[in-house]
Amino acid sequence: MNSEKLSKRLEMVSQYVLKNSTFADIGSDHAYLPCYAIKKGLAKYAIAGEVVEGPYQTAKQQVMECGYESSISVRKGDGLEVLQANEVDCITIAGMGGPLIASILENGKDRLLGVKRLILQPNIGANHIRNWCVQNNWVIIAEEILEEDEKIYEIIVAENNELAEVSHLTDAELLLGPFLMKEKSDVFIKKWSDELKQWRIILDRMNLAENQEKIIEKKLAIEKNISLVEEVLT
Repeated sequence: MNSEKLSKRLEMVSQYVLKNSTFADIGSDHAYLPCYAIKKGLAKYAIAGEVVEGPYQTAKQQVMECGYESSISVRKGDGLEVLQANEVDCITIAGMGGPLIASILENGKDRLLGVKRLILQPNIGANHIRNWCVQNNWVIIAEEILEEDEKIYEIIVAENNELAEVSHLTDAELLLGPFLMKEKSDVFIKKWSDELKQWRIILDRMNLAENQEKIIEKKLAIEKNISLVEEVLT
């Protein structure tokens, strides 16, 4: 992967960047996505945010090698603190856990002013992002699921809806994704069939545990998830 050819998942993320926008890529690593977006004319300006010194320096070097110093600003900072309010139209956060992405959004809510779209690609725990969106009036407008290098990734695209009442998703939609559970692609079925197998193994082990009182809440949560997934898959 490089700035000329992205990974399959990042290319999918790039397709949802608002046309002719200023966008920020948080946790940008090598800044491949911002460089690609500028090169392909997907955005007019980009900000690459990175909290770790090594990747920050690598991103600066990548932008310099591409000759995009005037089109991409590489900034070092934690999460959305690299941004000012009303500075970008669109934010991408890819390659992190769902709980971490939700935490970044929550901690940087004051920097989301003026942002029209979020494009979020969690490696795990996408339900945490959907929960955050519901609680903060961000409406999910699209979802993708894909497999790459034997790993399955989800992409959630949400838009600001401050004037609307709080949106609601069912428990199944929060867990599985409102768009993905309707489409039921082969990758979706594979992902949740594998999850079902793992949950059943865990549940069998829990049932053999001596102190059932300590694990009753965990058991109930797993049993609920199994029921939700089975209903959608069957």
